[in-house]
Amino acid sequence: MITRTTPGRLTFTLLNYLFLGALSLMCILPMIHILALSFSSGSAAAAGKVTLWPVEFTTVAYQNIISKPQYITAFMVTLKRVVLGTSISMLLTVLAAYPLSKEASQFKFRTAYAWYCVITILFSGGLIPWYMTIKATGLMDTIWALVLPGAVPVFNVILLLNFYRGLPKELEESAKIDGANHFVTLFKIYLPLSTPALATIGLFTIVGHWNSWFDGLILMNRPENYPLQTFLQTIIIKKDFRFISSDELDILRQLSDRTSTAAQIFIAAFPILIVYPFLQRFFIKGIVMGSVKE
Repeated sequence: MITRTTPGRLTFTLLNYLFLGALSLMCILPMIHILALSFSSGSAAAAGKVTLWPVEFTTVAYQNIISKPQYITAFMVTLKRVVLGTSISMLLTVLAAYPLSKEASQFKFRTAYAWYCVITILFSGGLIPWYMTIKATGLMDTIWALVLPGAVPVFNVILLLNFYRGLPKELEESAKIDGANHFVTLFKIYLPLSTPALATIGLFTIVGHWNSWFDGLILMNRPENYPLQTFLQTIIIKKDFRFISSDELDILRQLSDRTSTAAQIFIAAFPILIVYPFLQRFFIKGIVMGSVKE
């Protein structure tokens, strides 16, 4: 059957493309501007001459960042946080989602546990009890304070358990006939089939840990334990110059604050820009398939 394109449909398609194109430009142009600033001279940036192309091209800003030990230390703290946080969170999410995906006849208190988890999305104890709990457990000023408090994201658990509930029950029944226990069923059957959902929640977790700065500001007492985003916040927003020596201040005067800041922001965003395209093909499929079941 041939579908005839009506003028109204053509107009809608055109407007849709224009809107999405404008939205895409609004997202990408700021990043291009920041990249251009980071490769421009301090005088050109201070004069407001830089738009979408570097003016008086230079790499001094990046050379300054690479030679700055505080920035490298903060970058390594964030890298360690992402690796530990993502690994622990993914493991706990998988282990929590699997039993919660079973029927009440298979897991007696499944509904009670599910509601217990959902309530934590709607209500929280507040900032002060959260801080006091972390302090009482001796996690302050350690990498575990950044990893363990949010190790089980309930939204990710719900997404994954709904994905599991969408898988054919015959797979589990066949595994049981062959003598497989729950751990074998989970790791040998469910996980290989869950690549889209795992890639989606993995992306959520990586981006969440990489972009988080507030917990580092509250839970880290020593600046050398700051993750990268917290370090950037102290330099860019609060203008905390405890980390900057007199020699570095002279270099910053030559660079201009705008070029140095732009270079640091771009380096901080670059790893996520690299990771996202590889996981994006799983993103829509994982979200949709994890949200259609109860």
